[in-house]
Amino acid sequence: MKYLLTSAGIQNKSIHTTLIELLGKPIAEANALCIPTAIYPFPGGPAMAYRFISGTSASPMCALGWKSLGVLELTALPSIKREVWTAAVQEADALLVFGGDVWYLCRWMRESGLADLLPSLRDTVYVGVSAGSMVTAPIFGETYDEPSAPFVIDAGLGLVDFALVPHMDHENHPESSAAKVGRMAAEVPVPTYGIDDQTAIKVADGAVEVVSEGRWKLFTP
Repeated sequence: MKYLLTSAGIQNKSIHTTLIELLGKPIAEANALCIPTAIYPFPGGPAMAYRFISGTSASPMCALGWKSLGVLELTALPSIKREVWTAAVQEADALLVFGGDVWYLCRWMRESGLADLLPSLRDTVYVGVSAGSMVTAPIFGETYDEPSAPFVIDAGLGLVDFALVPHMDHENHPESSAAKVGRMAAEVPVPTYGIDDQTAIKVADGAVEVVSEGRWKLFTP
């Protein structure tokens, strides 16, 4: 699988160009499935999910001009025949994984069976936003409930071999200041990327590349 792990979606030309490179074709010729699951635990979650799906959110990945776009709701998958939803996933060129509650997303990635399927999708592009990016790591830290509290460290899906903290130094995300990211990174055994909203991490064929028109920092264990 190929990964484009963003903080806030496709926010600039560099990230947009990288998405096209990973797809290997124009967006207008690619089929995508969007996954809004992580946003539901937040206040106003259903409305934010609609804005994401309709392409009217601050991360308008669903409005990039895809050939086709579907919705994959992870909480519904255990009640559906596996061969039905796996066929839809296997036919998609891209999975657009929205942000929100990383613990909730991690839980449903596992319980739905999608986490087990992802490593077999060699040509599919996984495009993460915020928590949708964080969940791919072997370990993550989060403080949504109390930004001034220490990061709580937990196990991610291990799809990539580094950790990632989005929204670094964003005024609305005091929990993601560079200083706090550095303190969290000191507690985990893998490299940690702190990235701002103009930055993404590209992973293809095991090679990791930072794509940025903003600020980022790599913290090593």
